[in-house]
Amino acid sequence: MPHRSLSLAMKYKAIIKKEGDWWIGWLVDLPGVNAQERTYEELIESLKIGAEDMLALSEWIPPGEPEIPQDARLETIEV
Repeated sequence: MPHRSLSLAMKYKAIIKKEGDWWIGWLVDLPGVNAQERTYEELIESLKIGAEDMLALSEWIPPGEPEIPQDARLETIEV
């Protein structure tokens, strides 16, 4: 019988905003994970990759509640 690895998706809060022609964002729960892309979809994918890379490198403790700029929004993304 083949071995199947079980993967549990985790969700992280992301600050997302459109800045000119660019989408920028950063993960509140994983400081240091941020991205800038031309499309919203590319931004979300880059944030997911950044989260996976960060989690592979070290253990972390989530910080408190984020400060959200007036021209940005808070979203939860699944990794």
